[in-house]
Amino acid sequence: MDGFVQAWVDGWVVSRGAAPPVAEPWGWTVDVGTGVQHVSRHVFGSTDSAVSEPAVRKVAGAVTGTGVWLKVFAEPAAVGPWLGFGWWIDPEPGFLMTAALPDVAPGSAPDGYRTRTWSRGGVTRTMIVAPDGSLAARGQIAPTGGTAVVDRIETSPGHRRRGLGALVMRILQHAALTQGARTGVLGATPQGRALYESLGWRVESSLTSAKFTGDARG
Repeated sequence: MDGFVQAWVDGWVVSRGAAPPVAEPWGWTVDVGTGVQHVSRHVFGSTDSAVSEPAVRKVAGAVTGTGVWLKVFAEPAAVGPWLGFGWWIDPEPGFLMTAALPDVAPGSAPDGYRTRTWSRGGVTRTMIVAPDGSLAARGQIAPTGGTAVVDRIETSPGHRRRGLGALVMRILQHAALTQGARTGVLGATPQGRALYESLGWRVESSLTSAKFTGDARG
């Protein structure tokens, strides 16, 4: 199993309050239970050329209930043909990214904005509130030993390009560092990748997300 993938799984379940991952020969099964759209997920433990096509085909072929997800650390163009009918595949690849957590002060919010950071249940959250009291940006991080998973980073449309996303990342990274983590791990969207790369994160592999819908058209 890839160490970064395992770190991502371990931190993600803490961040989302999911059930402990169940080890499988090919990776992990995680029960999520957040609704009919996300009942559980199967996460494959290898990346890129090490991903087993027969394993992906076997696991995907055994899924019959809607709301089950697959997370495969390879390009959608490669993974798509391995899945049968009934699978929706996100056409945009995600990315598994890592970084050494920098030992630097986070800095402060722009004039008029305020930040609030707190920890509960092993997860540290931060939010930036706009001058009018609305949510400007937020994110969370879940340290699990030497690694920490960054999760749910978002900046409200009206407050982008003001450095708020970078500030959220610095706050979370600093918090995880003080809790003993030294390496950050995250799953990025194409839009988020640019922000993370500007902060020193690097891509370890692509990430395909697929959901079983039961629709024969895929």
